[in-house]
Amino acid sequence: MMDINKVIDEMSEDVYQKMLLAAEIGKWEDGTALSDEQKEHTLQVVMLYQARRLQQKDHFTIASGGQINELTKAQLKREFRGETIAEFKQEDL
Repeated sequence: MMDINKVIDEMSEDVYQKMLLAAEIGKWEDGTALSDEQKEHTLQVVMLYQARRLQQKDHFTIASGGQINELTKAQLKREFRGETIAEFKQEDL
């Protein structure tokens, strides 16, 4: 039987990115659809990798220890305060 902790510890960033994409779009790189069981397992592996290997602080990502980062509306406003999304020149208006 495979030890999931060992799998996560040895998983490369490239494999993680491929699994993340598959979990997001429901297909492998070659276009083959994931079965329901593959979707479930792929999502679990992605979440475990995020919890154990990544230091994420973004809203609704898996934080260290497996907790979901849930930012309040005020925290999100502070995070995005001052960011310019687009700028227009006077002649564009």
